[in-house]
Amino acid sequence: MSLFETHILSQKEYFESKWFEILRIRSISAIEEYKPEILRAADWFRNYFCEIGLQSELIETAGYPLVYAETPEVLDAPVVLVYGHYDVQPPDPLELWKSPPFEPTMRDGNIYARGATDDKGQFLTHVFAVESLLKSGEKLPFQIKFIVEGEEESGGKGIECFLHSNEGKKKLACDCVVVSDTSMFGPGQPTITYGLRGIIAFELALTGPNRDLHSGTFGGSVFNPAMALAKILSQFIDEKGVVQIPGFYDNVIPLTLRERTQFAELDFDDNSFFEKIGLSQGFGETGFSTNERRWVRPTFDINGLTSGYQGNGSKTIIPSKASAKFTCRLVPDQEPNVIADAVRKFISLQIPLGITWELVVQHGASGMRLDLDNSKFVMPMSQALEKTFSRPPVFIREGGSIPIVAEFHRILDAEVLLVGWGQDDDALHSPNEKFSLASFHAGILASARFFAKLTQ
Repeated sequence: MSLFETHILSQKEYFESKWFEILRIRSISAIEEYKPEILRAADWFRNYFCEIGLQSELIETAGYPLVYAETPEVLDAPVVLVYGHYDVQPPDPLELWKSPPFEPTMRDGNIYARGATDDKGQFLTHVFAVESLLKSGEKLPFQIKFIVEGEEESGGKGIECFLHSNEGKKKLACDCVVVSDTSMFGPGQPTITYGLRGIIAFELALTGPNRDLHSGTFGGSVFNPAMALAKILSQFIDEKGVVQIPGFYDNVIPLTLRERTQFAELDFDDNSFFEKIGLSQGFGETGFSTNERRWVRPTFDINGLTSGYQGNGSKTIIPSKASAKFTCRLVPDQEPNVIADAVRKFISLQIPLGITWELVVQHGASGMRLDLDNSKFVMPMSQALEKTFSRPPVFIREGGSIPIVAEFHRILDAEVLLVGWGQDDDALHSPNEKFSLASFHAGILASARFFAKLTQ
């Protein structure tokens, strides 16, 4: 056993105590009154980086500060950047928590606290890994950088602006970005997520008459905005799950045989998957499996509908207004702005006479896909994971979007390794968020082994 492995195994209580310190800080970025706690969390990370021997600084943004840290530069050697966030979601509703959200509590081998898995616990595994390597006397013939933001849960504008600046591009320049803000495919199953979908979000507002009208007096003589909205939305997707926006699939990269094979070989049962969410069966684009539909195919989904009377009983009106929020999940090479233009044109051709409309594009982000065949970092990470978990990792893609990850890939021209230690039932963003204590310690060991392999 190496010196750093011995160190890690001997410091479990210490690592847990430091983890619990940051979990007790109520760094809720979405609520202004918690600003002092957000700043305290940023200072905690900067001070800890300095304690373990890294150069560290706070980088001011228009919002909350970024925390940056680095080991010394090494010429002609790879540079690894580790990304995380120190802010958390609000804990509400508080009455559903079995233990206080900001007092880490152990039950059934898990630590329960807001931020336990998203993302303080997962990110710290890499910090403790580097600390262990340095304290064990390991010489790192490459550079490691850390960037921790405080607005991931409330928009992430600060890091986005910094990344696009000349200073940001220079300071964050790297060959590989490591992110642990995802989940494993199953308990004890190490996982490398090599692709993310992007997103484009919209709000469509329709207006008919200048006020709500009596449906008896006016019914049959004016176009009902709610009916118009229902008609328009129904045209976006057909009964086979195929999006009907012209040009929507033009730049979609087809699934490779290798991808279809590796997804099919995963230990996944459709019936169990849908049963857990209260469904007897699923729905989606014909010709694709459930995992293919939710990971690597583009989508259209309605997220919210608003129109007319919503109270108890009946109110016989023709509503003046109707609106819908909807999103398209995008795949690599689909550009959000191109899809936005196509959506706008698609809607414009369906607006009935007498109805005015407004389409607001709320936010967008591109998808990301790592080229596994030409990666320099997938193999050492795979070897580190297999040694730690005693089984090889599986390779999956993720249907969700982490906008800054796609930007790291695009702006820095760096490989992105998404290697999460969490589970699907960790209740991130919900009451009773948890993180497995065993996964936490395994993550430290696997991260250190990955970094050590880069020195060989």
